Amino acid sequence: MRRGACLSAAGLLLASGCGLTSGSPMADAVAPGSIGRGEPLRGARLTVTSKEFTEQLILGAIMGIAFQAAGADVLDRTGIQGSIGAREAVKKGDADAQFEYTGTGWITYLGNGTPIPDPQKQWEAVRDADARNGLTWLPPARLDNTYALAMNQAGFKRYGTRTLSQVAALSEKDPGAVTLCVESEFANRADGLPGLEKAYGMSLPANNITQMDTGIIYTQVAKGKCTYGEVFTTDGRIKSMNLAVTEDDRKFFPNYNAAPVINTKVLKKWPAIASVIDPVTKKLDNTVAQTLNGKVDVDGQDPHQVALDWMRQQGFVK
Repeated sequence: MRRGACLSAAGLLLASGCGLTSGSPMADAVAPGSIGRGEPLRGARLTVTSKEFTEQLILGAIMGIAFQAAGADVLDRTGIQGSIGAREAVKKGDADAQFEYTGTGWITYLGNGTPIPDPQKQWEAVRDADARNGLTWLPPARLDNTYALAMNQAGFKRYGTRTLSQVAALSEKDPGAVTLCVESEFANRADGLPGLEKAYGMSLPANNITQMDTGIIYTQVAKGKCTYGEVFTTDGRIKSMNLAVTEDDRKFFPNYNAAPVINTKVLKKWPAIASVIDPVTKKLDNTVAQTLNGKVDVDGQDPHQVALDWMRQQGFVK
């Protein structure tokens, strides 16, 4: 979800420079609800982009629907593989807006090694630093899609580990009890397993760690094939599989609050973008994200339709 590589996406990216080459118009039959009254974006032609995973597809659709309700014509270029492709599109003007994560901005794009524990200060730091890159970070959501370790209910009843400090204590007391299922990226990045072990004083044997694809982690943890699995805190499968998430009590993991990122030149031309998207951003939290993500990943619904249904249910659009 927070990849740093610029990967090709057929039909969306050029082979060099991560430039966008195609997209399709959003054509939702929406009218202003609690947002977009007076259609302040009438005459605007805005391109919305996102990364390729479920939450990003939903957030990209939410943004595009909001802009449509405010009168804009919207081109849908969501679903770019990797983090850098979508960012560069907005930065270069191939796209105009996206939802991005503060921790990704601070660490992956801006090259900082240490996250800022306070989520508001983390956003402010990213906002101020990225202004030099022609990007404006609008106020963030409470939605914080960060890493966590989770276990099934049987494991929780057996070990009772509510915090990562307790997981570390268990690994010292009973090394064989702490087995992990993780992605290869998490196993190697500084804000992943190596940093986690250092922060909590753990040293897990290599044979206690199994690397696999994200989706498989959730099913393996649910089945008890590994005691703990790397999860994303807004993933709908946490709720559907009744997994117990351990608290990061030492605040090791960065804050990954979602925030609208707008090409600054576009925002100066269409300043109403901020007032249109802000009420929507304020409604987004982890509970909302888990519910919406679950409709896609668990129930098999279409991400755009899930976004549209939610926007109507909230009264943002009609």
